Amino acid sequence: MGAERAVLVHGLWVHAVLMEVQRRLLARAGFDAMSYSYSSVRATLTENAARLAQFARSLAAPVVHWVGHSLGGLVILQMLEQEQALPPGRVVLQGVPSRGSHPGRVLARNALGARVLGRSMREWLEREHPERYPGREIGIIAGSRGLGLGRLLIRGMPAPGDGVVAVAETALQCARDSIVLPVSHSGMLFSRAIARQTAAFLRDGRFDHGAR
Repeated sequence: MGAERAVLVHGLWVHAVLMEVQRRLLARAGFDAMSYSYSSVRATLTENAARLAQFARSLAAPVVHWVGHSLGGLVILQMLEQEQALPPGRVVLQGVPSRGSHPGRVLARNALGARVLGRSMREWLEREHPERYPGREIGIIAGSRGLGLGRLLIRGMPAPGDGVVAVAETALQCARDSIVLPVSHSGMLFSRAIARQTAAFLRDGRFDHGAR
């Protein structure tokens, strides 16, 4: 069996390369970190979750931690819902709209917007999801710096939020810990504070609330 792994999963419209800064920062913190890429627009959430589970099993690691940004976190949650027999590991959700997405609902109202939104995000918005993921310690990081396309293009964005996802939209009743940091949605990808808090939760099962 291999060593513990930490797998980073990117969000909508992008590639795993955008997780490289976070991956390197986690590696410096002592984690065997790697990034995973998937089709965030064309594939359904169910399809992406099944492929992610297959990837997890291929690692042959005793422990696999998960770090998801935005839609990537939804793929991870869907995987945990679909697949019960996966290696243990903690989960950190960064700016993940677990309770729904105001910009997503607005875009889904017309054909063009729904196409841009992609099949995975539409599937999440159309389904009910469990509030419990047995055996998983989940940590939630939300941003409070309201800068982003959501704030610029979508009316009625709830606050506080990171410009795309509201703090309230990130909540999960089953979360072991949560923290709000002064970062924007895209800024999370390059933030040392986000990386430090992610490492803290993966290591200890809780965030370091004394250091932002």
